[in-house]
Amino acid sequence: MIRIMGLVVALAATVASYGQQVPSYKAEDVVRRTSHADTVYVVNFWATWCGPCVKELPAFSKIDEHYKDQPVKVLLVSLDFKEDYPQKIAGFIKKKKLQPEVVWLNETNANEFIPKLESSWSGSIPATLILHQRTSYRIFQEGLVTEAQLKSIIDNQLAR
Repeated sequence: MIRIMGLVVALAATVASYGQQVPSYKAEDVVRRTSHADTVYVVNFWATWCGPCVKELPAFSKIDEHYKDQPVKVLLVSLDFKEDYPQKIAGFIKKKKLQPEVVWLNETNANEFIPKLESSWSGSIPATLILHQRTSYRIFQEGLVTEAQLKSIIDNQLAR
């Protein structure tokens, strides 16, 4: 964040081919971003250097496309290293043609940011949080998830 003439401006990297911004977030920003009551949020914590993370990214893209006209939001939270932001992340998004929204978590102290996001999280990735404020639904899973698992949970929440 920088302050210009009394205004706070968030810095973000633009991925030219998709016009997607990759904002730099704190844990509190992720929590705020996923707080709309009528939306089912699928939040995936991943990194470009994590093989299992990269393997499951197509499932999140398919979910994003499948539910594009419904109150479902996929948010990919990159845990890449500071030196990889924004160039490496932006290049990865372009190369993999990722459509879901991507943000970069700019915090490095896991002992501080993990409790703000999910107290049961050991810190391993990939990890996925699915929540729906209206129904008070919240599930957190470390490890790989499949498109079928995600669809089952999302469909159940949309039907409630």
